[in-house]
Amino acid sequence: MNPLTQFKKILVLPLLIAPALVVVAAVPAIATPSAEFGAWSAPINVGPPLNTQSNDTYPILTADGLTIYFTSDRPGGLGGDDLWVSRRESTDSPWGEPENLTILNSPFNDSLSVLSTSGNIMYFHSDRPGGCGAGDLWMSRATPGGDAWTAPVNMGCVVNTGFTEIAPAFYANDDLGLSTIYFGSNRPGGIGDFDIYQTTTTDEDLESAVWSPGVLVPELSSPGRDTRTFVRRDGREVFITSNRTGGVGGLDIWVATREDPSDLWSTPVNPGPPLNSAADDGSPALSRDGRTLYFFSTRPGGSGLRDIWFTVRERVRPGQKIDPRQERQ
Repeated sequence: MNPLTQFKKILVLPLLIAPALVVVAAVPAIATPSAEFGAWSAPINVGPPLNTQSNDTYPILTADGLTIYFTSDRPGGLGGDDLWVSRRESTDSPWGEPENLTILNSPFNDSLSVLSTSGNIMYFHSDRPGGCGAGDLWMSRATPGGDAWTAPVNMGCVVNTGFTEIAPAFYANDDLGLSTIYFGSNRPGGIGDFDIYQTTTTDEDLESAVWSPGVLVPELSSPGRDTRTFVRRDGREVFITSNRTGGVGGLDIWVATREDPSDLWSTPVNPGPPLNSAADDGSPALSRDGRTLYFFSTRPGGSGLRDIWFTVRERVRPGQKIDPRQERQ
């Protein structure tokens, strides 16, 4: 638990009476989330066998970095977009030949998977029959050993609506005992095309959890199209896929931060090149240590249509001076 969160829990009443005075007096200065890391390196294409001449996109890594789940419409699937998995022996080893996750896929579009913190629950989007609308959020549980998945279950029509729910992103605030799924939706009442919503639960057992109705997250949404997000493990940085104005290309990756996981998100900013390009760049997925970002891009140098790329940043040592050119990161 960070000092600020712990202090808030101990002194709730004084904070309500005089928050500014108490925080300044009792909590030491904390480095801002944007200053914890340096600039992103030039992105690298992961190459085959993950990338093909088809669309290969929406990557998500397990905590150990040895398994990657992604979406592809390559030949050999069940239909449309399918979920695929690839493994490697170590983080320095090449990726193995991808396998189709047949138990999760259907003749329809199945995509945009994300894992719970423990990695034993997968959430993804599908427009298969049996849902609540045009496209829904579904979930599956890993079987003992984590080598296979159970048949998917729809998350229900409290979370899902008659419209499209897409691109889930999971974040758990252990201090509050609260799990959140951010997702994109084009339901009425938003700001633009697709907007960012969130649903929450305090249930520890995610397999049987009851999730709240989706609530708009206005600070992450825009009049443009806002869909796939990814929250850093400490809850202080979020990456957003958006075509909002002020970007570098079509779809870009935007970043918002907050000092404490209970705070509202800051106004998203565009990190610019080399992370973003004049092409489409999106669906960011951050490694557990916060240093490696996987994403899709249609930039030159790929194998086909959408390809999977990655970029790396260094953690700034305490007291280390940051190059002004890195401040926007």
